[in-house]
Amino acid sequence: MMKYMRIFIFLITLLPFMATSQEQEKLSIEKLWKLNRVSEPQLSPDGKMVIYGVRTYDVKSNKSTNIIYSCTNNGEQLKPISTSKQNASSARWRPDGKKILFLSNTESGTQLFEMNLDGTDANQITFIQDGINGYQYSPDGKKLAYTADVKLDLEVKEIYPDLDKTNARIIDGLLYRHWDSWHDFKYSHLFIADLENGKIKGNPIDIMAGEKYDCPLQPHGGDDDYSWSKDGSMLAYSCKKEIGTQAAYSTNSDIYVYNLKDKSTFNASFRNTGYDRAPQFSPDGSKLAWLSMKKPGYESDKINLKIFHLKPINTDEKSGIKAAVEPVENLTSNFDYTIEEFQWMDNSKVMFIAVKEATKNFFIYDPKSKNINNIVQLTKGEQDFTSFSFGMNLKKGILISCRTRIDFPTEVFSIDLNTGKEKQISFTNSEILKNTQMGRVEKRWIKATDGKQILTWVIYPPDFDATKKYPTLLYCQGGPQSPVSQGFSYRWNFQLMAANGYIVVAPNRRGLPGFGSEWNDAIQGDYGGQCMKDYISAIDAVSAEPFVNKDRLGAVGASFGGFSVYWLAGHHERKFKAFIAHCGMFNMESWYGSTEEMFFAQNDNIGPYWSQAHPNNFDSSPHKFVQNWNTPILVIHNEKDFRVPITQGMEAFTAAQTMGVPSKFLYFPDENHWVTKPQNSILWQRVFFEWLDQWLKDIPQKK
Repeated sequence: MMKYMRIFIFLITLLPFMATSQEQEKLSIEKLWKLNRVSEPQLSPDGKMVIYGVRTYDVKSNKSTNIIYSCTNNGEQLKPISTSKQNASSARWRPDGKKILFLSNTESGTQLFEMNLDGTDANQITFIQDGINGYQYSPDGKKLAYTADVKLDLEVKEIYPDLDKTNARIIDGLLYRHWDSWHDFKYSHLFIADLENGKIKGNPIDIMAGEKYDCPLQPHGGDDDYSWSKDGSMLAYSCKKEIGTQAAYSTNSDIYVYNLKDKSTFNASFRNTGYDRAPQFSPDGSKLAWLSMKKPGYESDKINLKIFHLKPINTDEKSGIKAAVEPVENLTSNFDYTIEEFQWMDNSKVMFIAVKEATKNFFIYDPKSKNINNIVQLTKGEQDFTSFSFGMNLKKGILISCRTRIDFPTEVFSIDLNTGKEKQISFTNSEILKNTQMGRVEKRWIKATDGKQILTWVIYPPDFDATKKYPTLLYCQGGPQSPVSQGFSYRWNFQLMAANGYIVVAPNRRGLPGFGSEWNDAIQGDYGGQCMKDYISAIDAVSAEPFVNKDRLGAVGASFGGFSVYWLAGHHERKFKAFIAHCGMFNMESWYGSTEEMFFAQNDNIGPYWSQAHPNNFDSSPHKFVQNWNTPILVIHNEKDFRVPITQGMEAFTAAQTMGVPSKFLYFPDENHWVTKPQNSILWQRVFFEWLDQWLKDIPQKK
């Protein structure tokens, strides 16, 4: 009798959990677009309050709105402080903490506004013709640095006034178009303006006057590309002072320091010929730190943290002799992981986020630490931290950051600087998530053909049953050098794939950061080599499981992931039953001749296709193996993608059609390398799953 009573009690205790599981729904395309997107947490100067942005999407209007929220540093007193009409972005605290600054669109372009802490009394600060691109107040609040476009090039109709109806271009150098837009004859310059009573006083100074260069760095630079010294006497900024064809082949950006007193500028990073960006002065103004890549022309080189000593004089404690020291110091030369962003903690310690083993966690450089390389890992776990804000309050450090996982969209967390313990302080999507059943994410180490280990994420359907067999997808990462980490994507969403009944295999194949420089660099000149073997090793290892339907395997990916899909289509020996390639490189020779940033094409291919003396990426170009294509393929490509031009998708689709391979072409005329508009994205997902379901589940496609 007692035995049955124990069983009854056990079942009763399970009922709430069973009910919860039954009430939960799987993630759907529509639900994915109901999730709000959190970004840019900013800590107040006194460390007591936090502001952050929440972007919502309206599918019917095909638009988004960003609203600024504020709360205490432990998540209490949450409230919106901007309106949907303002569509505020880039919110920052005024240095004195008494006002909040933000950008908003006006009839004259994007302008800077200032409002009370509760969101009232919003006043426009800038009235710049055609608007500004970004801003930073000086620490004393007396000056404003902002970026704005300046027209320096002549259009054809200005050269030939009688031809005022022409929109033709006369081009005499490369980089005439970049990412998703043609050059607009303008350059983004850095300006300094005096502030008085919340208004600009006098005429702003263009510290790059007449220069045909950009700050921030194009096409994805931001406000972290320039920074004030604490006393407001200097402004450091990132800039690649090269133009045309030279700029297309070079990554040589530098850190320039403008002195407001004598209006002079000097180059602090002239010794380095790779990328240098994101400068920050130390609190006492004696040092300047920035992110740096060593190898010229290599956009995915390991990112180091460098420090420039503005007063490079040391005094020997024993002899008392003063001696000049090397002004630039590489703090992470022996730390074999790439850094994404950083912030000074005091005049010697620096906090940063680094990519390590497919996660993005916090590390601290502390010269007094006894840890190896003076670097201490603060947070651990399978998660990604992204943007963050650090401050000191009553000598107690406060760290606020965005955190995400494959099964958890971005929220704001506080982190204990002593223990690394995390506490969630924003709950933007809690109501949706509590009714959404996510699939289990498994971390596996899979042996590669050369004996090394491949960290692979395996994502299972939410209602996974090990006694059943599931169609399975190999996810091929783009970049090529970008980690398959713990991000929550709104297009390549692993949970959405799993919710549609697919097991997802996502390997960190050769050529990704987070596993040392050798692993990251291994892909150069070897697109069709070890990285492709890593893909096969990963899918074969997981396919050995009894719950994987080996007759229902698919491969999907974008950019280099699209290249990977095209390459696998010509080499897979009927392993896969369906392919999807988005904005992938198909013909490496024609791609080399039509892409925009030539340093990427030049470095990864070890030169142009006409001067190769050994096997290389051009020899392994997917278009050379089309004769082996025999598997249904969906090609997706976007008109405004100038990194991988539309003709790459057209060529692949034409090849498939000519070979008689079942194929479909999904074309977006108004998207770039990504798909960002709500309705386009939903269409992308629908066609994506319809194609997979047709060939991996035998579900007929909609007419």
